[in-house]
Amino acid sequence: MTDTTITQTSDGIVLTDEAATKVKALLDGEGRDDLALRVAVQPGGCSGLRYQLFFDERQLDGDVVKTYGGVNVVTDKMSAPYLSGATIDFVDTIEKQGFTIDNPNAQGSCACGDSFH
Repeated sequence: MTDTTITQTSDGIVLTDEAATKVKALLDGEGRDDLALRVAVQPGGCSGLRYQLFFDERQLDGDVVKTYGGVNVVTDKMSAPYLSGATIDFVDTIEKQGFTIDNPNAQGSCACGDSFH
C-alpha cells in the first residue's frame, strides 16, 4: 500500500496529489489550458453509480469547481451531491494503472469499473 497525500476539502470531490499530477501531465500533453477534468455520475453500474471522467471546455450553469495543483475539477449540479466526499486517485502499479474513485455515497461495491483514457 502506498502513502497517498490527499488535499482535504469540506465538500466536493477530493483529488489526490498523484491524480492531480497525472491529470496535469495529460492536459500538458493536449497543449491546452482551457480544459477541466469533468466528473459526472449516471445511474447504473454495479455500485448504483456509473462515473464519467473526461476533459471538458464547457462551463455549465451551476457547475461546482475545485482546483488541485493547477487542475480544475468540475462537477455538474446534478452530480455534485453524489460525489461529495469522493476521492479520485491515480494508481500506477504492475497490477493496475488508471484512475480510481472511492465514493462513500455509492450503494455497494464490486470488482468492475470504467477505464479513463
